[in-house]
Amino acid sequence: MPTVAPLDLDGHVVATAFLGDIPVFATAAGAIHRLDGGEKVSQAHDGLLTCIKDPYSQTLLTGGEDGRVLRIAHDGSVEELALVPRKWISVVSGGPQGAIAYAQGKTAYLRMSDGAVKEFAEERTIEGIAFAPKGLRIALARYNGVTLRFAATAGAPVDLEWKGAHTGVVFSPDGRFVVTTMQENALHGWKLDGGGADTRHMRMTGYPAKVKSISWSSKGKWLASSGAPAAIVWPFSGKDGPMGKAPLELGTRANILVSQVAFHPAEDVLAIGFVDGMVLAVRLADNKEALLRRPGKGAITSLAWSASGKLVAFASEAGDCGVIDIAA
Repeated sequence: MPTVAPLDLDGHVVATAFLGDIPVFATAAGAIHRLDGGEKVSQAHDGLLTCIKDPYSQTLLTGGEDGRVLRIAHDGSVEELALVPRKWISVVSGGPQGAIAYAQGKTAYLRMSDGAVKEFAEERTIEGIAFAPKGLRIALARYNGVTLRFAATAGAPVDLEWKGAHTGVVFSPDGRFVVTTMQENALHGWKLDGGGADTRHMRMTGYPAKVKSISWSSKGKWLASSGAPAAIVWPFSGKDGPMGKAPLELGTRANILVSQVAFHPAEDVLAIGFVDGMVLAVRLADNKEALLRRPGKGAITSLAWSASGKLVAFASEAGDCGVIDIAA
């Protein structure tokens, strides 16, 4: 049976991640808690709105109500990357070569490692940013679609249109697809490598609730999502992605919605967090389930695997967090 090392924090915990072997937890109040030979705390923001692990380094990227964009290292040290006075920063993304992107209102900012900043203006508020897996290309989610921009060139942006509010965006690991979460209970996707505009849309609908969490499998063959009483996992192994294919439904529970999903770093194993605080792991090959954590006080707000795939950190809206040793 997996063992759980609990960590009780005050209030809503926005995110958890592993920086090297160190689990970190970021609270909505702006504190960063690190489990590094005991619990250590550093204050990062006066109100934290977003926190992600930079996919290109062992650091966190955060945005806050104080208009700051920060990079936070495993030892708790803080580097201020940007300051937009009197504005809220709720969208950040990490890119290659030390680049980061963030947005405020209708403007996206791309900051290079040398501190140079490029601005991109949109007609609508930017709700999400993602870096393409190759090259300095970013996707900006907005109302009625996504804008693709190359950072290093002055070429015209590519507009991917689909009516409705797009609240988040990701590229597939191979860069062939762009997928957004939507304000309605749906995902939407575009195939980038050919075909006319009519053939490259991917509608992923049927969710009873909004999709707030998505996760790619390590090789990009599957895209897992929350928003239903099971993890909805779409197949992306074919050239047309999930078009015409039914998704898998993993970890089904009668009336309890999935709130978070996170794929194992190497294997086709999915960690699933629910609104009642339960955490499951499911192996895609045979749907075998393992209970990692019984229900708790609050909905799971974040899940993260260690690089070895032996530990899972979880965060909750009620502050009851912890680290699960699945090898125990």
